[in-house]
Amino acid sequence: MLDKNKQIWFIGIKGTGMASLALLLHDLGYNVAGSDIEKYTFTQVPLEKAGIEVKDFDPSNIKSNDEQVIVKGNAFKEDNPEVKACLDKGVKWQSYPDTVEEIVQMHTSIGISGTHGKTSTTSLLSHVLGEVAPTTYLIGDGRGKGVPDSRFFVYEADEYRRHFLAYHPDYQIMTNIDFDHPDYFKDQDDYTSAFQSAADQTKKALFVWGDDKRLQSLKTDIPKYTYGFKDTDDFQAVDIKKSTTGSKFHVLAHGKDLGEFEIHLFGDHSILNSTAVIAVAYTEKVPMDDIRDGLLTFKGAKRRFSEKDFGDIAVIDDYAHHPTEMRATIQAARQKFPDKKLVVVFQPHTFSRTKKYQKDFEEILRGVDKAYVTPIYASAREANGDISSEDLVKNIPGSEVIDLDNIADLTKNKNSVIVFMGAGDIPKYEDAFEKLL
Repeated sequence: MLDKNKQIWFIGIKGTGMASLALLLHDLGYNVAGSDIEKYTFTQVPLEKAGIEVKDFDPSNIKSNDEQVIVKGNAFKEDNPEVKACLDKGVKWQSYPDTVEEIVQMHTSIGISGTHGKTSTTSLLSHVLGEVAPTTYLIGDGRGKGVPDSRFFVYEADEYRRHFLAYHPDYQIMTNIDFDHPDYFKDQDDYTSAFQSAADQTKKALFVWGDDKRLQSLKTDIPKYTYGFKDTDDFQAVDIKKSTTGSKFHVLAHGKDLGEFEIHLFGDHSILNSTAVIAVAYTEKVPMDDIRDGLLTFKGAKRRFSEKDFGDIAVIDDYAHHPTEMRATIQAARQKFPDKKLVVVFQPHTFSRTKKYQKDFEEILRGVDKAYVTPIYASAREANGDISSEDLVKNIPGSEVIDLDNIADLTKNKNSVIVFMGAGDIPKYEDAFEKLL
């Protein structure tokens, strides 16, 4: 249990979720510190700015349960020196999800789950509600903020290894159920069953995308509201006007017009995410004018369609690594930059996912003006496989394999929008390219 009289020690504090949680607890007045590998990660920057001590793994960091609450990262097993020290000393630890659940129970809580759109929707909802009332949030891109005496807690609920089943929120947004994590879930039914369990644990209401048949199939004793573009949706986006500066639309709540909303975001998925946010806010009786203001001032989530301008070259960084996400990002790029050549630099993420979605990846990349594919990003759980980037490229006319040693090839693309797309370390390719501009 969290305790302000003890040190909260994070084993694996640089993980994106762990870093977010450490920052949140630090803001709430807890004494936070932790350890991780020496390798630099982007998450350590906000930790250092907050004055949170980050040490290398060392058994001596582990004291006792009288002095510390140990929060262990999911990736670390008995071969980790600090995990081993806990076992040797009889020191108990708690998991990241168990720690988040403690915060869930302190607030009016809204979890955001789904295969795609979790981070974008969590970022948007936390920003919008934060304009109205004190809001604590936890986002999967390394951002977490604790606000004392918060009314709301908005958090990203990750389905991997069923971690989100530790949570019992008041509300939950489910963006979609699209089979993922084939290294853990057996098949689509196994994957969908995890979301059914998460729905069962939601207390007040569930908000689901109306076009997703698997979400429609979920059984629940609480209200289940749909959002989307159809007349049958409980919260329907209508009168949509898209432009190169974003989108405007009205939302009907159970048939009642809530007025016009404007977002400086792109693609249908951004309108859907916004409609889900409006639905939750409406249900919690948040004034719609406050929601309008919040939507208008939202700048976007980290590594979700993040833009930079280099003259006639626009560079976009996006986390998309699943076919559905890739299609959404490409649609958004075409909306924002209709007159530019569309170039995609795609980093396949894990061998199992690349194998499963090979044909989808090839079809999507055949639809852009120029495609480059980096070597496959291997995860810690899956170091190698029987598929390569070359296998994709040979089925995508005009495409090329690209690595750091030939990144200069990208400079041939003039008057282009270049989208760096992937969930691994693809920012290093973007950084190398930008140094050439």
